[in-house]
Amino acid sequence: MKNRVQLIGHVGQEPEVKNLESGKVASFTIATNENYTNAKGEKVEQTEWHRISAWGKTADMVEKSINKGGHVAIEGKLTHRSYDDKEGNKRFFTEVVANELVLLSK
Repeated sequence: MKNRVQLIGHVGQEPEVKNLESGKVASFTIATNENYTNAKGEKVEQTEWHRISAWGKTADMVEKSINKGGHVAIEGKLTHRSYDDKEGNKRFFTEVVANELVLLSK
């Protein structure tokens, strides 16, 4: 088995690009929507938000091509990280590290 994620959605914010010692990273979120009919026969749209990060040449592409509201396809891997916040509490989050991006519309 392989850790592989594929998402198609709309960019929720302008990407944040940082130059770190380990290289350039671009971070942003995308929203995906799922439609279904519930037990009462009502149509429901459920939106999920996904945190995306891209490194190196993929980050360069994000910086030049991705804007808020854009429709994108992303392929990458799911990762889990943690950090200590200002109060010293350990915080955990999940993100998709993108290795391929396709701009579907502007």
